[in-house]
Amino acid sequence: MRAGINLLVCLMVVLLVSGTMMAQVVNSIGEENMKVPQGLKPQSKAETPLIADIDAETPYFQYLDSAQNYIYSHDWPMAEQWLLKAFTSDPDNPGNSMVLSNIATLQRYQGKLAEAVKNYSLALDMTPHAVTLLLNRAALYVEMDSVERAIDDYERVCELDPYDTEARYSLGVLIMEQGNTKRAEDLFNEIKRINPNSGLYHEGMGLLNKRNGNYARAAELFTQVIKVQPNAQLLGNRADCYLILKRLNEAEADIRTALEMTPDDPYLYLLRAKLNKMRFERDQMNRDIDTAVSLGLSRDYILNTLEE
Repeated sequence: MRAGINLLVCLMVVLLVSGTMMAQVVNSIGEENMKVPQGLKPQSKAETPLIADIDAETPYFQYLDSAQNYIYSHDWPMAEQWLLKAFTSDPDNPGNSMVLSNIATLQRYQGKLAEAVKNYSLALDMTPHAVTLLLNRAALYVEMDSVERAIDDYERVCELDPYDTEARYSLGVLIMEQGNTKRAEDLFNEIKRINPNSGLYHEGMGLLNKRNGNYARAAELFTQVIKVQPNAQLLGNRADCYLILKRLNEAEADIRTALEMTPDDPYLYLLRAKLNKMRFERDQMNRDIDTAVSLGLSRDYILNTLEE
């Protein structure tokens, strides 16, 4: 039993930690701040590798045990090496789909994105119906700007799991960015049918209304989610709507609160630059532009946005 418990901990720790990476996916879809949900939910029994019968004396388990220690200390390269040793020591082990998935997640942490895609795909070859693996690979494809491949993975998740609201949200956002607003609306309405109280429905419809120029309605929809679960991305999107509606004090309050949550988000400094421009505060505007550039936004993009 100890072997099964320790292996489960080793494998799940990385999956749980990988949730923190999903925020990085957002900024790679165009330049707009959008949320792509984590998509890291517990696997179904059919997807869980056989772990309880592993012999703790085998090299396979010992390698996993070593990997676990490095995972706890956040030493991703060493943890990756030990997981690779486990895989190569017993390539037919039924737990290897999860091992490869965790190797891929560790590679994402290290910026080895092409290798991560390869290992997620190998894991999916072993367990093609594993929803968690598809969600992880889809999020990685978004990070790599391989949007069409991400869409394919999210479509597959929707086929496999008729109740996965997060996949439908992510798919809706990606399809909306491609201009297919009708299909996006259908996906957001599916979320509402699955869970009438889902914040993802209101958030998705907020983004859709914002894209369609219905800024007052978008702000109302964002507000419904913010009341329950405020986050910087939602506040930023609502602030953008308020700026367009010339509700400057409300925009300022949202930007300030969002910056307290995520002070390194360049999009928020772009919004504040826009606010300062509208208030004819040129020095403050230029400082915010410089900060946004230092945090990763291109100056040309910022200047073009401020001219709109």
